[in-house]
Amino acid sequence: MYDPTVARLTYRALLGRRRALILFSLPVLLIVIAAAVRGFSGADDQVAADVLGGFALATMVPLIGVIAGTGAIGPEIDDGSVVYLLSKPVKRPTIIVTKLIVAIAVTMAFSAIPTFIAGMILNGNGQQVAIAYTVAALVASIAYAALFLLLGTVSRHAVVFGLVYALVWETLFGSLVEGARTLSVQQWSLAVAERVARGDLVTSDVGLPVAVALLTGVTVLATWYAGQKLRSLTLAGEE
Repeated sequence: MYDPTVARLTYRALLGRRRALILFSLPVLLIVIAAAVRGFSGADDQVAADVLGGFALATMVPLIGVIAGTGAIGPEIDDGSVVYLLSKPVKRPTIIVTKLIVAIAVTMAFSAIPTFIAGMILNGNGQQVAIAYTVAALVASIAYAALFLLLGTVSRHAVVFGLVYALVWETLFGSLVEGARTLSVQQWSLAVAERVARGDLVTSDVGLPVAVALLTGVTVLATWYAGQKLRSLTLAGEE
């Protein structure tokens, strides 16, 4: 279920000059913010949790997920080059799973690692805040990559819809509207992080068993449906 050639082409597309600039800029901004906050306010557990939760997990991780998830397949569908990929003797589920693995790896690398670095800058992992939010970023990366990969297969405006979801639903509604929090990848990942952290600095409105079930279900269903959409593209091309 993994094809090295498809993976190499996907990495090349995701880490091209324009996308790489965006991918690097968000982590750099997080680390700059962390350094500035540490310089002004010193080491503080609550401040570290606020920065990592408010910017890293709520904004940076979903945005990187949008770039990696939609960029793994969306541009190929938009410009028609996916036809060449589909003409190769590679099973369609293998294509989707390979692209998902690449999208997850890129999302994790550009979100979890900077989150940990920022956490160490802010407070040196006081009350395990840095590790907790790093775990949350890792878990969220999987679900976001699957969701946005699916979005890339079903819409030519995947980036726009992805940004609306990341910035409006996750950042705004997912943080402020109580009912929407249970349908937020951010809250699901926080439920996992809550188990890691000490104290009450990291909390979630979703219980851990429910969060794990939803994270798993969304990832599996999104991957399966993306495979079905890719299969339909194949059939249309063959006709």
